[in-house]
Amino acid sequence: MCARSVSILLLALAALTPWGQTALADRGLKPDSDLDFVRDIRPLLSQYCFACHGPDEAAREADLRLDDIEHARAAFAQYDSPLDSPIAERLASSDADIQMPPPDAKQPTPQQRKLLLDWLAKGATLQRHWSFEPVQRPDIPSPGPRLATWVQNPIDAFIAAKLDEHGLSPSPRATASTLRRRLAITLVGLPPRNVPREPTTADSLAGYVDRLMNSPSYGEHMAFGWLEAARYADTDGYQNDRYRYQSAWRDWVIQAFNQHMPYDQFITEQLAGDLIPGATLRQQVATGFGRNHRINSEDGSIEAEWRVENVVDRVDTLGTVFLGLTVSCARCHDHKYDPISQVEYYRLFAYFNNLAEYGIGPNNGNTPPFVQLPESWPWIKDDEDSLITPDPVELRAARKEAGNGLRR
Repeated sequence: MCARSVSILLLALAALTPWGQTALADRGLKPDSDLDFVRDIRPLLSQYCFACHGPDEAAREADLRLDDIEHARAAFAQYDSPLDSPIAERLASSDADIQMPPPDAKQPTPQQRKLLLDWLAKGATLQRHWSFEPVQRPDIPSPGPRLATWVQNPIDAFIAAKLDEHGLSPSPRATASTLRRRLAITLVGLPPRNVPREPTTADSLAGYVDRLMNSPSYGEHMAFGWLEAARYADTDGYQNDRYRYQSAWRDWVIQAFNQHMPYDQFITEQLAGDLIPGATLRQQVATGFGRNHRINSEDGSIEAEWRVENVVDRVDTLGTVFLGLTVSCARCHDHKYDPISQVEYYRLFAYFNNLAEYGIGPNNGNTPPFVQLPESWPWIKDDEDSLITPDPVELRAARKEAGNGLRR
């Protein structure tokens, strides 16, 4: 319960925080002692400086690049202090021949200029975007006297700090019945009257949450978003959209949520479950994550071409689902705004290109290699939970005289 609640609330805070901080920076109200490069400075550099001093080589002026940490550090390293650099002089100047941005460009407000000069005066600290830094536990803020009695746990302390910052007050506490309804819809997707046992007034909220999270409906509801992100479907996605058989992987995802599987294990088993020493059948099925791509069975399709498309699909899905990045541009070239290079893209490609897979499929069913699961799946016994080695990929023509329609 606690871990799930914390995750949901932290995501909500993460979504709300940049707005408040950007608004303060725009108004010049950010305390100097709390100046943060990624949060307060980089957005200003991006808005006013990157057009001429950013990733576009064709538009770059004065051989100065401020979007890249190493380039920017080298530019400042020539001076005793960043405040002694021409960048500071040009930011502070009102001379049309010197000032930056130039007079015909979009101009920062006086408060934003001050914020940039304060940053330079403090040493021009540069950081990567927070999403590329190791996760660190933040210090818990101390609530002000106004909300001290309202804070009941560490999450409340972060919320109280933001409320204090904006002069806001918390909403009145919801009734127990309202909280139960919210919990039921959030955790199992059903109103309270449809869960296994309708809550009573004697139920504690913590006990009610535990009961919801131990319900089979919990895994079914939580799996929905993951199935969507992992492009799950029961049909192949091309032409007549015929059947394919991926429901065993869907069963694994539901079971993983119902077993409250740790996220690192959840990732590992889906990307490489069959490579784990002593891998089980369940771990092997987990790797169905990589086989959710579409299956082309059209007569004119070329096996080698569509095998590459399947591998590309896995790389792009990895970027979207696990990294939160759109990496597909790097398939063709280094992209000036993307942090993934073409070389890095094909390193990922090489990992997924180790599967002995046939690129096109039959009119119905999965493209090999695949395995036949026990009829007892997903409720297999321990003695059935052993990895099954697929047969070699050996195909024969389904229609010898027409095209390349193939079957096992």
